[in-house]
Amino acid sequence: MKTISRRRFIKASAAGITAVLPWQRVLGANEDIRVAIVGIRGKGSHHISMFRDIPGVRVTALCDADTEILDREQKKFDERSEKVRSIVDVRKILDDKNIDAIVTATPNHWHALLTIWACQAGKDVYVEKPASHSIWEGRKMVEAVEKYNRIAQVGMHSRSGEAIRQALEYIRQGNLGAIKVVRGFCTKPRRSIGKVCGPQPIPGTVDYDLWSGPAALKPLMRKRLHYDWHWVWDTGNGDIANQGVHEMDLCRWALGQNQLPPRVMSIGGRFGYDDDGETANTQMAVFDYKPAPLIFEVRGLPTARRHRDDPKAWGSNMSHYKGIRIGIAIECENGYYAGGGGGGWVYDNDGKKIRQFTGEGCDRHQANFIAAVRSRKTTDLNAPVIDGHLSAALCHMANISHRLGTSSVPKQIRGAIKDICGAADSYERFQDHIFANEINLEKTPVIAGPWLDFDASSERFTGESFAKWANAMIKDPYREPFVVPEKV
Repeated sequence: MKTISRRRFIKASAAGITAVLPWQRVLGANEDIRVAIVGIRGKGSHHISMFRDIPGVRVTALCDADTEILDREQKKFDERSEKVRSIVDVRKILDDKNIDAIVTATPNHWHALLTIWACQAGKDVYVEKPASHSIWEGRKMVEAVEKYNRIAQVGMHSRSGEAIRQALEYIRQGNLGAIKVVRGFCTKPRRSIGKVCGPQPIPGTVDYDLWSGPAALKPLMRKRLHYDWHWVWDTGNGDIANQGVHEMDLCRWALGQNQLPPRVMSIGGRFGYDDDGETANTQMAVFDYKPAPLIFEVRGLPTARRHRDDPKAWGSNMSHYKGIRIGIAIECENGYYAGGGGGGWVYDNDGKKIRQFTGEGCDRHQANFIAAVRSRKTTDLNAPVIDGHLSAALCHMANISHRLGTSSVPKQIRGAIKDICGAADSYERFQDHIFANEINLEKTPVIAGPWLDFDASSERFTGESFAKWANAMIKDPYREPFVVPEKV
């Protein structure tokens, strides 16, 4: 991969848009933007369809560490008589001068390194949510995007929704008075991933060294390699940073907070089954923003234990608040908003509907990225990497508190959150959910994480009690040669 000296970079930047770094291509208004899609099993396959439908975009390369998935998508291109390259090793894409932008839907632990490598190679990036796998590497992504003057969009597509933009503007105009608390909800069915007795065989079509990348090269200790990586700490971040990061981002956006909070605490556990998953499937996180807090709730179990063995009821019978299963509630002095990226309603304090917000746009997130690639204006992006970093970091903060937690009892938990507006009733819902699912708290106790103090300017934890242990978790250990660099 080509590199450029700091002096040459500064000289080129100072010359403005007429100066082009050696590996960059100046796009004409009518030129196709050539895109490579990396990680194409699930969401990446969707990206192939979305980017193919954007005028002036050509999907020219596919990349995945699993050749079975590559062959599946290659076949679709062949059937359409469309030319595309299939590549296993992403590093070959970085060196390809015929690729302008990289779209990545890899597992979380690859997001930061691939984004930074792409920036260094002079390519723009669309990176799926969560932007990062850890707090530290998220900041490195921001630094790389700024240093190399790249266009980087994070796949938080609700940011492109017209309805949520209108709703937030309505609230900011003071129509409901001051915000008291913002709540986020990720209530989504997540079944057990099963339990194995020993290492499992790696699928023969997978280059496991490449798949593992920055993460430790460990034996596979779960039934499925794909997707269930979400529930293992080395590669995933649990549902709070999977589905939940969308709603977490909306909450932070609603609060107008462009930095991380001074304190965080998590309450939760992995309830309902004994399996190989490590992350919480039921969680309540409190972010002590001022003047209004952010409270987030994750539930992966149904409304009650009796629904757990009924496949038809699993998805429909989920706990919800104010009619929200996946979305946010903005509680204000004179009413509240309940909805999500696709729209919702404003209610008065008696629950009477005041105004509905509807609109399209969430499905235009990829097109928004391409428009910014052409304009070269980061201000045209709906979800720039800085927003992706901050919202993902909230999820990471909550998970760090959870991982440092110990088993606790309701009296202790209530005492820890008693001064936070809206936290008490969130915890009561958490309790009701646990009881309705008949969880044996002696066998699987509730884990209460400590309150962790945080310095937003340095993005590090502070305090005498837990800072040392918490700060040890803001950065991943990386495996050569897949190392996120200190200096990008």
